[in-house]
Amino acid sequence: MLSPEGELKISFGYKCNSYKGIPCEITNGYKILPDVRRTSSFSCLSGAALSANATLANTNICNGKIGGEILPSWDSPNSFRKVPSSPSLSKLDRLSSSLPNSLSYLSCSPSTPSDILEYDSCTSKSMSDLSRNEGFLNAEEVQVAGGAAGEDRVQAVCSEENGWLFCAIYDGFNGRDAADFLAGTLYDTIISYLDKLIWELDPGLIKASNSVGLGEALQYKLDYSLIHHEDQSLSRFKGRNDCDHGCFAKGSPSTKSEASCDSFSNGVLDSLQRALSQAENDFLYMVEQEMEERPDLVSIGSCVLLLLLHGNDLYTLNLGDSRAVLATCSTGDRLNKSERLQAIQLTDSHTVENEAERARLMADHPDDSKVIIAGKVKGKLKVTRAFGVGYLKKKNLNDALMGILRVHNLTSPPYISTQPSLNVHKISSADQFVIVGSDGLFDFFSNDEAVKLVESYILSNPLGDPAKFLIEQLVARAADSAGFSMEELMNIPAGRRRKYHDDVTVIVIMLGMNQRTSKASTCI
Repeated sequence: MLSPEGELKISFGYKCNSYKGIPCEITNGYKILPDVRRTSSFSCLSGAALSANATLANTNICNGKIGGEILPSWDSPNSFRKVPSSPSLSKLDRLSSSLPNSLSYLSCSPSTPSDILEYDSCTSKSMSDLSRNEGFLNAEEVQVAGGAAGEDRVQAVCSEENGWLFCAIYDGFNGRDAADFLAGTLYDTIISYLDKLIWELDPGLIKASNSVGLGEALQYKLDYSLIHHEDQSLSRFKGRNDCDHGCFAKGSPSTKSEASCDSFSNGVLDSLQRALSQAENDFLYMVEQEMEERPDLVSIGSCVLLLLLHGNDLYTLNLGDSRAVLATCSTGDRLNKSERLQAIQLTDSHTVENEAERARLMADHPDDSKVIIAGKVKGKLKVTRAFGVGYLKKKNLNDALMGILRVHNLTSPPYISTQPSLNVHKISSADQFVIVGSDGLFDFFSNDEAVKLVESYILSNPLGDPAKFLIEQLVARAADSAGFSMEELMNIPAGRRRKYHDDVTVIVIMLGMNQRTSKASTCI
């Protein structure tokens, strides 16, 4: 068995409150929280990560601001901890001050007008004065957990009393700088774009009274529009980064009327996409500033998987081959032993093995006969969409590399897309849990296998840790495939062990209010 103190780099858990009047005490290794108002659609979650790559912590990007100042405020690898939810621009302001030539409203890069958050002077002042308990993800304090395992990074941020959960897996490759950059900046950038969305939805909500905050006022309006959509899931969102997309573009008539369920959900998805686009612009700008001293930065990238659970809406955004898999049943009975759960993949797989992705890539480069070489994009990557990896997107970044590292015949960049797949699913009584994992997990388990493992585990271990269990099962399978015992495999140093398995990050989110989480607790 693996232990959090040993091989597991990350192992954390969180359990929601469901009963009133529970005293604060320590029991079974968990800290009982005082009662809070339950508005969330999840009852608990667990996260775990195992490294296989030997990766140095690259803390010098953005003059060391990311690794030296921002990431330490986020990282909590073995437990959730409560932190003040300060205005989101504070960290981004610190980052922007590290680059004297910064022109971006948010962080490092001079971006195009469509990518920058634009406000008139009155709006800008009002938005900057917002506290975190007045925005879309409103909360005075939040619980945070996460950290790094090899080239992977994981984050979990939740406000149980306000009914939302944010999870992210950044699966880095060729180094961890891109994953570190995302972990240090993307959440706050998302918050800024969501706050802009709320402002455009109804500026009057910003002036909500202390007794009824913006989140409650907004939720009242949303609940009214959600009545007719209780058990429906929106079709996959086909958003684009342009000014006239969605109903919340500046000047759109619909921003002055009550939002429908679909239009608001599309607005949230659009905000996630625009935040990712902003982060990409910022990162590539930073790479161009620093590549003379560190030319390796042009080849560093990351897959991105975001999950935002807000009330009953489960939003996902992904680039690359990480996955979010929903376990659901047709009868609606929670964990009925007589019925097997169905695995539904909520995300697309952006790899050359995906025929749709392969066809898109070929269509985007009709004059290049060598788009895919040896099963990889330009002979370099299996993923077709990713964050960073600038040398496959810009000629000047490719030219920074020497010899065999440089891509020859870079005919029509970009070859790697930053257009994410987005989706929103309405949580129903049939939905049991969600498995969020980097591709290292799915190298060994199919979606169905992962769901069956978690289902059987929580039925026999109602207070156990399903994320840690999945990783233990992966190590057992990897060891068996290599002809080792688990102990022999884990004794192989990181770096050499990458031959047998990848970095693996897993989060399991239990939906609803099941009996297994009848007590509220946060791991300590």
